[in-house]
Amino acid sequence: MSISTKQFIADVGGTNIRLAVVENGEILQVKKYLCEDFETIKDAIVSFQNDTITQSFTSGCIAIACPVDKDTVTMTNHSWSFSKIELAEALGLEKLFVINDYTAIAFSLPHLSDKQIIQVGGGKAIEKGNIAVFGPGTGLGVEHITWTSSGWQTLNGEGGHVDFAPTDETGIVVWRYLTNKLGRVSAEELLSGRGIVNTYQALCDHNSISPRYTQPHEVTAAGVQKEDKVAYDAVSFYCKAMGSFAGNLALNLCTTGGVFIAGGITSRITDFFINSEFRAAFENKGSFSNYVKDIPTFLINEPDHGLLGTLAYLQQHLQSRLDHE
Repeated sequence: MSISTKQFIADVGGTNIRLAVVENGEILQVKKYLCEDFETIKDAIVSFQNDTITQSFTSGCIAIACPVDKDTVTMTNHSWSFSKIELAEALGLEKLFVINDYTAIAFSLPHLSDKQIIQVGGGKAIEKGNIAVFGPGTGLGVEHITWTSSGWQTLNGEGGHVDFAPTDETGIVVWRYLTNKLGRVSAEELLSGRGIVNTYQALCDHNSISPRYTQPHEVTAAGVQKEDKVAYDAVSFYCKAMGSFAGNLALNLCTTGGVFIAGGITSRITDFFINSEFRAAFENKGSFSNYVKDIPTFLINEPDHGLLGTLAYLQQHLQSRLDHE
């Protein structure tokens, strides 16, 4: 028995929903809509059906940026809320999978080609080795994925909220400033959009300088273009702290398949990032430096990796159902 080709996949964020038809394992007719244009996610999917002249789907997979462990899914950064069971029934689906957006990202990683990633530093990935991915953006998403007898399996968690541990004098300055401001400093408070601003403000305070910038893109632009020394130091520290964090992920699960970085921030400072202290900080693990130096690190350079991962998840889990029938 073969998997039905009448399928859809969706990648849902707080602003946009991207949908695609799946035919014979290929992603076709990718369309993007504004979430705010639809009262419900069902309305968006039906509109996509009409736009692609698809009468019906037999199955689908939705990757969405919010918790998905219960039947009712409520978006964190948008008004949509829906029941998985009711949505599947309303769309006439035999099977509907709803997964977290970082589960989708993780499932895309084993399928990315060399053209869809940029390696930073040395190391070589081991096939079917454990993999970690994290993404600095509005927050800090983290996911691990491991190979099992049933295929790839994600290991969920909230790794972005672990304690931030400074490793140099700049880190101590930033940690002290944010501890006074927030009480506790998580990795997300540095490795996110607001984290870049937090670091910039901390360094301005340390140097008794009034901050000139309040938005992440302002700090990164001024830093990358070397228009402002404190902004440059903030972006440099951001890259270094990201390397230390990535090295910790590698140690946590022996990620011989690599550590991948998603998210929009690094894609906007790619050249600066590649030439930063990221990789040196990644390998700076004392007596375990040799342990991590052979583990590769990559930037994801594929805008549709969310849809690719959603497709990979859908295919693996539909095939698993068929194998047990």
